[in-house]
Amino acid sequence: MSGELVPARRDLRMSNADRDAVVDRLNTAAAEGRLTLAEFEERVDGVLRARTFGEVEPFVADLPAVEPVVAVPEVVELRSQAGELRRKGRWSVPRRLSVRAKAGSVHLDLREAVISHRVVEIELACQAGSATIVLPPGATANIDGVTTTAGSARVKVPATPEPGSTAPHFVITGSTAAGSLSVRYEYRLWNWRW
Repeated sequence: MSGELVPARRDLRMSNADRDAVVDRLNTAAAEGRLTLAEFEERVDGVLRARTFGEVEPFVADLPAVEPVVAVPEVVELRSQAGELRRKGRWSVPRRLSVRAKAGSVHLDLREAVISHRVVEIELACQAGSATIVLPPGATANIDGVTTTAGSARVKVPATPEPGSTAPHFVITGSTAAGSLSVRYEYRLWNWRW
């Protein structure tokens, strides 16, 4: 609906499950403030009376398209040996991320990442290399659980969230040996962002 229907399906009859999915979408729109209670009730009534996908389309045409739900595993382990480990752009961040790197660099760019958990745990085990974690604006990070040996660990973001903040908070633990850890927001210079 609204970009999700293919013209060939307009005459296809809807099942009860299809109608329930549209009602759920309307419910979400009402909860987000996109529909008044009267509009919600009118549209739900129309959806429940609809027989085909084409009859339902007017009730959701002015609502944003629904993004597909992608299952994100609770724990993900990333490994690299004598190489470069990078995550950048739109990627799904699990609740717990384990990063293991030897003789290389790690660069986790979370500015455009999909972060569905309020608190994300990152466990590092980096040897003879560097690790850089770039956080989205407003995010916070605690690195108190990181042990350094012959190296450094720097955090350039607040360690605790402001009361009532909805920005993600990162708890970073583990170790870095003969290398460095840097946790920061993006750098900016004129039109460049990194």
